Amino acid sequence: MVSIIDGNKIAQDIRNEVRQSALALKEQKGIIPGLAVVLVGEDPASQIYVGKKAKACADVGFLSREYKLPAETDEEKLLKIIRKLNKDKLIHGILVQLPLPKHISTEKIIAAIDPHKDVDGFHPYNVGGLVTGSPLFVPCTPRGIMELIARTGIDLKGKEAVVVGRSNIVGKPIALLLLAQHATVTICHSRTKDLPSVTRRADILIAAVGKAHMIKADMVKDGAIVIDVGVNRLENGKLAGDVDFDEVAPKASYITPVPGGVGPMTIAMLMKNTLDAALAL
Repeated sequence: MVSIIDGNKIAQDIRNEVRQSALALKEQKGIIPGLAVVLVGEDPASQIYVGKKAKACADVGFLSREYKLPAETDEEKLLKIIRKLNKDKLIHGILVQLPLPKHISTEKIIAAIDPHKDVDGFHPYNVGGLVTGSPLFVPCTPRGIMELIARTGIDLKGKEAVVVGRSNIVGKPIALLLLAQHATVTICHSRTKDLPSVTRRADILIAAVGKAHMIKADMVKDGAIVIDVGVNRLENGKLAGDVDFDEVAPKASYITPVPGGVGPMTIAMLMKNTLDAALAL
């Protein structure tokens, strides 16, 4: 019998914990965790995410600031805002919403953020820290995935984990986090030969490709834990994951749904990272 991992419930539990800690921090030290979100342009998906982040901040009692800039904003103006936020003592976390317009260097912008305020975990300092096992912040989605796995009660030690997808935002960081928990990790991608033979070995299968229903039942080992990171919009307007849920669920021991699995954890972990930044003062 498969267990559905309820990301909505776990995310809400984490937000409740963050709210209590933030309240204690305010009472004991007079500090209110502050998050600044910078949005350049009018990408509809980005606008939805930014709105959700502001709502989450209000929910946990954080100070929230939004900077909405037109798409034609030049790089220097954006860098100036980041430098100002780096010095702002009321702001503990800075998040620049990606993707940025093509005329702005994403690498330059991320590198300009103070690593101690880089609650997205994308700064080279934190990426390097993740490799050596001592990051200030772990990227929110991978951190959320690890939390979902932890709440299943499964010990990762010696388990075989397969990650399908090698992005800097999910695939590579989650592989490093799984390694740190003593799993044996394989990363697959578009050039992997005979993908099903690799995924069938997985005790823990993480799909993060961005291709709807790519993972079918014949690609999954009986009793595997299946974590679906994909969010794909189908022609009928519905959301679907990278995993064919109806096909795969009967074979899995645990599986995350889409929506309501990994998605809510990303923003919950952003709140946790911002709280950690404020507590580190």
